[in-house]
Amino acid sequence: MTVRELIDSNLFEVINEGEELGREIKKPFCCDLLSIAMGRAAEGCAWVTVMGNINTLAVASLADAACVIMAEGTALDEAAVKKAADQEITVLKTELPIFDAALLIYQRLPHDELNL
Repeated sequence: MTVRELIDSNLFEVINEGEELGREIKKPFCCDLLSIAMGRAAEGCAWVTVMGNINTLAVASLADAACVIMAEGTALDEAAVKKAADQEITVLKTELPIFDAALLIYQRLPHDELNL
């Protein structure tokens, strides 16, 4: 599944569309501790978190996440929304709990290719 396909599924609200919409999502990743995410988020993951600040975007960029999904109704602060647009990072939003949002992504991925 690509980032564009995830957006087109209408499962999540779009906060910002980034530049790499054709990028494959390899797996969901759930974490709210930025230092852990920095070291453990897999390249190409769909990172589901409630951390809505500019540091989240820095970690997403460093980890090379395919997109960020704000869960539990959380939102990016104003500076982070601007930074997402400037850096062309795809950020989505949902009212769902973190696990439920990640499960929706997981269910749409080809399981024979998952590297969990």
